[in-house]
Amino acid sequence: MDREVREIKRHQCEDYILNIHYAGRWPSISYAFGLFDNEELCGIITYGTPPSAPLRRGIAGDRFKGCVIELNRLCLKYNRPREAGFLIARSLRMLPQNKIVVSFADTEQGHIGVVYQATNFIYTGLSAKRTDWKVRGREHLHGQTIADEFRGVPNRAQAMRDKYGKDFYLKARPRKHRYLMIRGSKRFKREVIDALRYPILPYPKESVI
Repeated sequence: MDREVREIKRHQCEDYILNIHYAGRWPSISYAFGLFDNEELCGIITYGTPPSAPLRRGIAGDRFKGCVIELNRLCLKYNRPREAGFLIARSLRMLPQNKIVVSFADTEQGHIGVVYQATNFIYTGLSAKRTDWKVRGREHLHGQTIADEFRGVPNRAQAMRDKYGKDFYLKARPRKHRYLMIRGSKRFKREVIDALRYPILPYPKESVI
């Protein structure tokens, strides 16, 4: 098999992100890589700035918040054995140095992050319990997208209720397994580990659902 990972353009990700990945929406993309098998694009992986400022700061404090990027999409056409691990491992090597890569395994999808365990990510537990803002008929939109409609407005929740009435509601957000990969020099890795605000825990073996 003639298999390799190469940097790709945003437009090459479109079909995977919008039509194949279960989320069905664009994330922030700073780096995108494709898995090619005999020149056929068989999968994509993307990394970008996490939308949550508290997450960027919460991993290792203000000193390292600018180093945090999120592995936010991983999508394969055929999902053949070892393809996901190959794509993750090779793409990580192609990222700039001194980065903290965070990724989440979605418990709502029954995922525990087996591929992150196989590629030696650090496991730091479950994300916090949170609620998302929702509007009936617009459930496909991310909670942050809904909230951004009234960005900068005092008491945004009340503004949403005034506009949407009973169609506005809160939905518990499924907790996710949080994994980290620290990319960089030995000194950088050591300093990040010392500054971590999350405990390093054993890998989960079963879904929490």
